Amino acid sequence: MYYKKGIRFDLWTFVGLISVLFFGIFLVIPVARMIIYAFHTADGAVFAIDNFIKFFKSHQFTRVVGNTLTISLYSLFAGFPIPIIFALILNSIYSERFKKITQTITYMPHFISTVVLVGMILQIINPRVGLYGNIYSHFHNGQFPSDLLANPNFFPHIYVWSGIWQTFGWNSIIYTAALSSVSMELHEAAQIDGASRFQRVLHVDLPSIMPTAIIMLIMRCGHIMSVGFEKVYLLQNDLNLSKSDLISTYVYKIGLSTKGSMDFSYSTAIGLFNSVINLILIALVNSISKRVSETSLW
Repeated sequence: MYYKKGIRFDLWTFVGLISVLFFGIFLVIPVARMIIYAFHTADGAVFAIDNFIKFFKSHQFTRVVGNTLTISLYSLFAGFPIPIIFALILNSIYSERFKKITQTITYMPHFISTVVLVGMILQIINPRVGLYGNIYSHFHNGQFPSDLLANPNFFPHIYVWSGIWQTFGWNSIIYTAALSSVSMELHEAAQIDGASRFQRVLHVDLPSIMPTAIIMLIMRCGHIMSVGFEKVYLLQNDLNLSKSDLISTYVYKIGLSTKGSMDFSYSTAIGLFNSVINLILIALVNSISKRVSETSLW
């Protein structure tokens, strides 16, 4: 540590400067360049909104935005309560050994890579040699079922429920941690009042983790328009494209794929539109939560 012209230099100052430099180079500058590219046009005009107007008027706008919202809201309503319910059930188990084994088993799918997970899904729902095909064939006199991924209506269900299976155990960790801080005196008082185990879960455990659940819901709403690209792209084919073409895959095809137009400015504008909508949603949900429950991110 030393002083120079009234400025104090030490290890933490150095670490702070390196951190600022790192985020400036790898976060601020790329985001700034992305915003600039979004307002570029093919004829060289800068700060024009032609790319946004082009996207809003595109025949793909309704389809890709609708598909994105459908899958995202489906994932939210179906998947958000399951980790909470699982954590409450797990917390009610008295056997510590059984609890640890269950936690380990349910955490493991989280560490499966997206490519491996999609490979597992394709093998399971294979109409000829997969588990789905064999079960169907057994109950239908040797007949084989239709390919689920060839039917666009099945794509959201396959995507959402495979994601829930993979992540519900891992997502329950934060609720399990919150439940561990619940005072046993509350449970003892409820027992004295004659409350059953279910009533204690409903009136003691659940209210205790509600602030955590609200914060997680607010953060989840900030990603409503952002559905993961890799899994969707790997499960996508020409037959289910009407339900599987989302904003993320559309941006890739427009901006980076050789089969698309390679219009980087246009795809960047779509990505910026997506980010702005997410920002508005998280701010709106946070404001509503603050007024209703007095729990918010800021």
